[in-house]
Amino acid sequence: MLKRLFLCISIICITILTACGQPEKESEQHSDHDEHSMGDIREETASASELPSFLDDKPEDMRTIYAAVAHNGELLQYIPCYCGCGSTVGHKNNDHCFIKERKENGKIIWDDHGTKCEVCLNIAAAAIVDYQKGKSIKEIRTEIDEQYKKGFAEPTPTPMPSEDI
Repeated sequence: MLKRLFLCISIICITILTACGQPEKESEQHSDHDEHSMGDIREETASASELPSFLDDKPEDMRTIYAAVAHNGELLQYIPCYCGCGSTVGHKNNDHCFIKERKENGKIIWDDHGTKCEVCLNIAAAAIVDYQKGKSIKEIRTEIDEQYKKGFAEPTPTPMPSEDI
């Protein structure tokens, strides 16, 4: 299962990094969605295994990234986003571009911000692929910071991981 997920994420990462961005259709409002600033939609599901309905009409690679993000919060909490979401919608790290909250009971409050942002998707996919290849969180963070330090927005206020992570 992990090998298949790794293969899917690797293919998606390559596809996203080489593809031209296409404008996304606006997400349809549903009664179980909660709209917040910047028009982002939030939706709660019973667990990380259940993706939100706002992904139903999205490409398979985007759904795969969202699924991978749900299982990599321990990594993405230390990876900043460079799309400007820290100052515009208060995100603290790349995980917040996809997930607003992970509840103690296992429920997930998803955020559709990542569906509209190629920077968010690229950072998450690259970080997860590198993590699965065995790189440390600190190594991944350093590489992401270096790659996005010029030509992108200020990073989210994400803490650096300790040396042993």
